[in-house]
Amino acid sequence: MKKRKHGAVIAILVIILIAVIGGFGYYGYNLIQNDINGKNQADSEYTLVITKNDFEYEIGKKLYNNTIVVIDSVWTSWMAKHYPDFTYINGEYYLNSNMSYEELAKKLQNPDISHKTVKVAIPEGYNVMQIAKTLEENEICKASDFLEVCKSKEGFDYEWLSSIPDDELIAYQLEGFLFPATYDFAQNSDAKGIADAMLNAFDQRISDKWTAFCEKNNMTLFELINLSSVVQEEAFGPESTGNIASVFINRLDKGAKLQSDVTYFYARDLRDDYGFSQAVYDSYYTYRCKGLPSGPITNPGEEMINAVVNHPDTEYLYFYSDLNKEFHFAKTYEEFVALQKKYPWK
Repeated sequence: MKKRKHGAVIAILVIILIAVIGGFGYYGYNLIQNDINGKNQADSEYTLVITKNDFEYEIGKKLYNNTIVVIDSVWTSWMAKHYPDFTYINGEYYLNSNMSYEELAKKLQNPDISHKTVKVAIPEGYNVMQIAKTLEENEICKASDFLEVCKSKEGFDYEWLSSIPDDELIAYQLEGFLFPATYDFAQNSDAKGIADAMLNAFDQRISDKWTAFCEKNNMTLFELINLSSVVQEEAFGPESTGNIASVFINRLDKGAKLQSDVTYFYARDLRDDYGFSQAVYDSYYTYRCKGLPSGPITNPGEEMINAVVNHPDTEYLYFYSDLNKEFHFAKTYEEFVALQKKYPWK
């Protein structure tokens, strides 16, 4: 009799256990199905940010941690089955927990704010205004935001930035150091991050020859880049760069004005198009100011900076280009005038 009762108890317990397991299974099944179908979910919102460094499982973790999906492994498995070739696009997505998996999948193909990577070419000789315009055209950041960032060197961690004077006449303190190259930038990026990437590219290219040249000529890195920026704008190609650099260095050594026409155009744009003062204009226009302009007028390339560093020693003090864009160099003003008569420039 006792054995029968004991057996009955065990049977009841087994039935209860099966019922419990079945209940949990039913609950779990409904939970997952509701999650997949976007039904009976908590009303929560989340902005998912996908970067180039995110893998599929990391995206699933973000969705789970922010209650958009109930079980991240179910979401990952569902995507593998229904969208085996799915490509996640960098960007920001406004999501809510009531979305079905199908709705989530479609949403993740169309970011609310795109961070798609775009290849952007910044040519040698582009100034900060041209760079800002290029960035905005490629939807990287607003031109106005980038220009505002470039007004100050504060907040960037590079030792050589200390060579930039704290001078209110410098329109854009980062001008000259935004290295010209082809970059992979994400759309809708922070302007400061973009500027930092370009400064870092410059930082990677600083050579011992540059620092040795600065020490030998009692120049700062800022002054070397400033000089190189003027040469960049004056030269038509590498064959004329060295002699042009020698002219400017000779004039600097004699305390003469550079009298470079290209500085006028930069100064004019600062004043007329970007609202800088007449004092700033005068400090950049080298027919008015002594020595170098108050700051670089463009962002020179590595080849240009090296050409300045390796310039030949000459006695030239004057140069110009004729109607055929051939450069002529002179030691004296009289020789300069004679060359202009022989090879007309206008």
